Amino acid sequence: MDSPKNATNSLTNSLTIRIIKEKIFLISIAVFTAAAIIPLFHIIYSVIVRGIPALSIEFLLGSLPAPNDGLGGIGPAIAGTFVLVFLSSLIGLPIAILAGIYSAEYPNSILGRLTKTLLQIMLEFPTILVGVFVMQVVVIPMGSYSALAGAFALAIVMMPYVAISTEEALKEIPFTYREAGFSLGLSRFKVVFHILMKMARKGILTGVLIGMAKVAGETAPLLFSAGGSSRIYFAGLDKPVGAIPLLIYNLIQQPYENYHQIAWGAALVLMLIFLGIFIPIRLKIKEVKL
Repeated sequence: MDSPKNATNSLTNSLTIRIIKEKIFLISIAVFTAAAIIPLFHIIYSVIVRGIPALSIEFLLGSLPAPNDGLGGIGPAIAGTFVLVFLSSLIGLPIAILAGIYSAEYPNSILGRLTKTLLQIMLEFPTILVGVFVMQVVVIPMGSYSALAGAFALAIVMMPYVAISTEEALKEIPFTYREAGFSLGLSRFKVVFHILMKMARKGILTGVLIGMAKVAGETAPLLFSAGGSSRIYFAGLDKPVGAIPLLIYNLIQQPYENYHQIAWGAALVLMLIFLGIFIPIRLKIKEVKL
């Protein structure tokens, strides 16, 4: 049988080993966390430092200059980005919200399960393949890249984010509210659109803004659909249209120094647009209450 002194020493050693393991665990967590966030801060720092010298009113409103002829501006690309986000929202949001409602209201039906599975697949689907698909069904039949094709591609990318957010927002509402609506003799349509949608509007709005922020920075699907236009503002639905991600992608491949500076400035503008959407989203998520 161990003496009291040996038992005390054994307990002390066990406690020391536990403290050492805890410190190693905390240090490991801190190192991996730093490894995860340092690249993000490096990207933000690089974009701000290299992009700020290019910013000016002329840069925001002007058009792309000739090679080695100053910074000019990215006005057509900024306008094209907002046009594409607006049109894609016009096409995608109604479909996505209805799909989310159906998936939430009929989760056990064959069509409901199929809708949910399809939304999950679309969420992980490579966006460049969306661009190839739109090129086949819209660009080739029309004979030209166009704003309509770009908006259609972005709408496909946007829909799963909005639909799944809508479904989750509706599922968070306690079933008693549905029962109360049905007990008053209301139809399912009125219960969903007059009661549940109003209660879930913050969650749905969050999904809408996330979807818009997502497509505002998309490049791959636009390569095969929008075409790009860096010197002409919006010319029509059936004409090519510019976008900031497309402009950056094209400029960084050029050998001219002024084009590289413009690309950094455009990256900063795109980041500000993204943060302008993302920060209100985070603030609104904290306010979501049922």
